[in-house]
Amino acid sequence: MILIGQYDSPFVRRVGIALTLYGFTFEHRPWSTFGDADKIAPFNPLRRVPTLVLDTDEALIESTAILDYLDERVGPVKAMIAASGDPRRKALKICALGTGLADKAVSLFYERALHKETSQQWSERCRTQIADVLDVLEKARSAVTTPYWFGTTIGHPDIAVACALRFIREVHPDAFSEQRLPALTAHATRCEALPAFVEISQPFNPPS
Repeated sequence: MILIGQYDSPFVRRVGIALTLYGFTFEHRPWSTFGDADKIAPFNPLRRVPTLVLDTDEALIESTAILDYLDERVGPVKAMIAASGDPRRKALKICALGTGLADKAVSLFYERALHKETSQQWSERCRTQIADVLDVLEKARSAVTTPYWFGTTIGHPDIAVACALRFIREVHPDAFSEQRLPALTAHATRCEALPAFVEISQPFNPPS
């Protein structure tokens, strides 16, 4: 398998970490959606990452769809999310909040980086969404006494939130307060210390 995209993307990184934790062998092509768009296009006409190219040459797009495929490959016993019912819905909600948080942080970065005149209204909307999601996730995480969100083993919700937090803390440090968000800070610290998180990482590399 080939994973396309740079690890400073919280979406590419969550897939890379899952691949590593699941024990899949894969090639990493750290192509940028800006500088390497023409390379990505034959695999994904949207020129977006992550894109996972299977050994059959089929290309999967979007992190959630890719993880769904990986979960199916490893089976329900090893999958890092419940197979059905209330536990699955609750895990998917945390995943959605984590990826939504990352999406708003990316949008805010692009608004500042790509436009000479930024939209104050759009920027404020993104900042409000980021702050509100952080508050919701902090409340949810502080209510959990287990090492990870849904038990003693790491799951997709843990990875999604940790990857989003890494991106926000690097790109929008003013949006994250360790004192105000102690549970999320502890969560990020625990995840980032894991070998897979150390291996699948890179400093933020803004497009030029």
